[in-house]
Amino acid sequence: MSQIMEIKLTYQRRETSQVQVGNIFLGSDYPIRVQTMANTSTNDIDASVEQARRCIEAGTELLRFTTQGLREVESLKEIHAQVLTAVPLVADVHFNSEVADAAAEIVEAVRINPGNYSRDHDKLQERFIHLLNICREHETAIRIGVNHGSLSPRMMEKYGDTPEGMVESVMEFLRIAVDQEFENIVISVKASNTRVMVDTVRLLVKTMRHEHMAFPLHLGVTEAGEGEDGRIKSAVGIGALLADGIGDTIRVSLSEAPENEIPVAQELVDYFADDESVRYDGSVRAEVLDNIGGSAEVRYSSCEDHWETFALQAAAECGHLLWDYKAKELTLVNPNFSETRLNFLGKDILQAARVRIYKTEYISCPGCGRTMFNLQKTVAEVKKAVDQSPITNHQSLKIAVMGCIVNGPGEMADADYGYVGAGRDRISLYRGKECILKNIPQEEAVEKLLELIEQDKQL
Repeated sequence: MSQIMEIKLTYQRRETSQVQVGNIFLGSDYPIRVQTMANTSTNDIDASVEQARRCIEAGTELLRFTTQGLREVESLKEIHAQVLTAVPLVADVHFNSEVADAAAEIVEAVRINPGNYSRDHDKLQERFIHLLNICREHETAIRIGVNHGSLSPRMMEKYGDTPEGMVESVMEFLRIAVDQEFENIVISVKASNTRVMVDTVRLLVKTMRHEHMAFPLHLGVTEAGEGEDGRIKSAVGIGALLADGIGDTIRVSLSEAPENEIPVAQELVDYFADDESVRYDGSVRAEVLDNIGGSAEVRYSSCEDHWETFALQAAAECGHLLWDYKAKELTLVNPNFSETRLNFLGKDILQAARVRIYKTEYISCPGCGRTMFNLQKTVAEVKKAVDQSPITNHQSLKIAVMGCIVNGPGEMADADYGYVGAGRDRISLYRGKECILKNIPQEEAVEKLLELIEQDKQL
């Protein structure tokens, strides 16, 4: 006999230490902060300042800019001067630790990727301690950001591209920071695969607790895509962790204008507010049928929300349900929407949670100052071309559209095929992590991608 049970989460924030980023604080004693990242060229100061103003008007509380080199540091200095009183700025640094050192003197926070530091532990420690000292002097926060697919060779050799490797990459830096008595640190461990993202964050929290650390966490699903699919994928991953009480700042990474990310992030934050009545007002009560390893039926009895709000909240609620209660099937019941529409939403949530794949998954980054082509237009072109093609079983494919080499071969992780920016209007095509065609003209890239997929399907 089927057993019906009501799932009612008790929301309680994970206790964390306090981190100051300019004029705001992060941690369990403060609201969950929403943030985004500019996609303008940092060296285009006017465009960057204008986009910053749009993001600030949309409600962002932190704003990040790509900072590839020292030229971008100088540009960021001017941008910072024009938006200083509005929100703290974060410099996103890859590859060059000297750039992080310079940026730490002018902005409120610097994001570093452990995967870009030296393979030698002693040299790594020396360079990181140097950055810590600069940040201490200038009261600059650090975000240690590890993404699936971007681990250092040393970590890859020992752990492979795994949650354990991602967590150890973070812990290596945290142990140095703790030893140096530097605590102004926020951590992120992200993946496009929502299961990897959730498993890694949970493992990190457990590992930090074991070593008596309680640093705040930045949550996000990388390369989530765009439109409703991108919003659902983000909500599934972020929602599962917010339901755990984990998360102190979030970014919803969409292949859209960055100001579009803010209301989505804020809606997730509001949904998991401390006031229980916000979440359990009759519109979000769930009855689960045959939940353990079977099917789940989630009933929303009196929802008056718009479709976009309902879809986001249902995805946020069901991420936890599908993983922690092992449900393999999902039926959504809501009298305000058609059964057909609800069925498609249920399938999209199952796919976002990597429970069941029924259509092509598009992994696409939000773009940033490193992107040298129209990312949003290209994502639409790739989707249209693949979805309209006669490729057999293309529904099971995962295709990544990545703005540049930094977010490309590594961070598209488990995609079957990758369309990766290689320069100004130049594209490289990948099968998995293997580059098949390098630096081809962008106008040929979509057709060449289809040819590659069709060729492989015939083998």
